[in-house]
Amino acid sequence: MHHASTRTLLVAPLIAAAAVASAEPLPSWEDGVSKRAIVEFVARISREDSADYVAPRERIAVFDNDGTLWAEQPIYFQFAFALDRVKTLSSVHPEWRSTAPFKDVLSGDTRALVASGQKGLLQVIAASHSGITTEDFDTIVGSWLATAKHPRFERPYTELAYQPMLELLDYLRSQDFKTFIVSGGGVEFMRVFAEQVYGIPPEQVIGSSAVTKFVAVGTNGKPALIKEPQIDFIDDGPGKPSGIDRFIGRRPILAVGNSDGDLQMLQWTAGGAGPRFVALVHHTDTDREYAYDRDSQVGKLDKALDEAQRQRWLIIDMKHDWRRIFADNGE
Repeated sequence: MHHASTRTLLVAPLIAAAAVASAEPLPSWEDGVSKRAIVEFVARISREDSADYVAPRERIAVFDNDGTLWAEQPIYFQFAFALDRVKTLSSVHPEWRSTAPFKDVLSGDTRALVASGQKGLLQVIAASHSGITTEDFDTIVGSWLATAKHPRFERPYTELAYQPMLELLDYLRSQDFKTFIVSGGGVEFMRVFAEQVYGIPPEQVIGSSAVTKFVAVGTNGKPALIKEPQIDFIDDGPGKPSGIDRFIGRRPILAVGNSDGDLQMLQWTAGGAGPRFVALVHHTDTDREYAYDRDSQVGKLDKALDEAQRQRWLIIDMKHDWRRIFADNGE
C-alpha cells in the first residue's frame, strides 16, 4: 500500500506535465494566420535538425508594454498615476495651480495635457515621481495599483493585461526564450508589477529612467537612492535599440510592438542575420477594447504600419485574431 501511494505521487506530476506539454498553445488566439505564424516560427528555430535552429542562449524576445502587453487608452496608465500624484502633492506646490502643464492636471483638462506631448508628460512624471527613495516609490506605485481603476472597464489596471499576450510570453518561455520588456514607460513603475503580471523579473525590464542619487538617510546613515527630477534615459523610438544593446547585449530574434515608438526596435530585430519574427498588435476592436491607429494621440500607429506592410511583418488584428482580450471576462 505504501509503495502504491508513493508511485501515485511520483506518476501524477508526470501525467500533469504531459498534459501541459500536449496542450494546444495560445488557447485565446483564433486558429488563423497569426497563431500559425508564431507556432511555426518557434518550431522552426527550436528543432536541432532545422537549418534555422537558434541556440537557447540566443532566443531573446522583446515586447513593448503600453498597448502591446496591456491597454493604453485613454491615456498611458503611468500618466494616470502621475496625474493622481500631482493632485496629492498640489498642497505643497501652490505654484502648480498657475503653471502648465500642472494647472491642466488640477483642472482636469487631460486633452490639453495630452496635447502638450512628450515634454508635458515628462514634466509631470519627473515632478510627481521625484524627491523620494526608490523603495518609497515602489510602495506608492503598489498602493496606487491596488486601488486605482480604469475609467471605462472599472477594474484594476493590472487586470487589463492582454490574455493572448500572457499566453505568448508563457509559450515562448516554455521554448527556452528569455522575455524582456522594452518600453517607453518608466522602468521603476513597470518593475513593481511586471513579475507578478507578466512573469518578467525586474532585471528583464528596460524602460525610460530618471536620475537617482545615492545618499545616506536618517541618523544611522542608511544608504538609499533618491529619485531626481531629471530624465536620464528615454527608451522610445531610436532609444529602444540603444537600450537593447546597452542592457541586453544581444540582438533579439523576436519583437512585438504596437506603435510608431516601436518602429526602430522592430527594424533592429528584423535586420539581424538568421530567422527573425517581428509583429505589430493592431487595435481594431471598439467593442471589447479600442480601435485606433494613424490619428491617435496615444499609441499612434502610422509609419510602423506602413513599414510592416512593406516588410510583410505580422500584423496581429485584435478583433479577428484574439478570442478574448482580458483574462477573466471572456472578452
